[in-house]
Amino acid sequence: MFSALRALRPTPLAATSRVFSTSQPRAADVAKLTLVGNLVRDAEIRQSRKDKPFAVYTVVTNSNFGLNDQGERQSVSTFHRILCFQPAIVERISQLKKGTKVFVQADYSIREPDPNADPMTPQGQRQIFLTQDTLKVLRVPRSPEQTEATSDNTSETFS
Repeated sequence: MFSALRALRPTPLAATSRVFSTSQPRAADVAKLTLVGNLVRDAEIRQSRKDKPFAVYTVVTNSNFGLNDQGERQSVSTFHRILCFQPAIVERISQLKKGTKVFVQADYSIREPDPNADPMTPQGQRQIFLTQDTLKVLRVPRSPEQTEATSDNTSETFS
């Protein structure tokens, strides 16, 4: 009898797995993006308006779409600019170099354009912000000094 009652009770997963809803967003709503790609350039450190350091880096991902008419593989590259405001991690991220293969989980947010701003400025355009939650280094690029005997299997997590 109790198992039948438990089956009727809604689970937390059922409450968060809505496909479509017209209700207001709630604290349980999630906007995340998971990426696996390579750093386009070395990560850099910048200063916020409040003189706090933050890291900025760009990850490129490639999507394959099969073969074109000539039998060549079609691929589209997408560039993702990611920000990290976690003070304990910023310095470590600054050491990441171009070509590093990374796994990134980031919070995804959109800032709508200012209706009074010039459409050619960033304030006049829709902006997408990716704020790092987790970063895992999957592979570091080989330097010229490394030999074939050196292992590529470097794995380090920043979260």
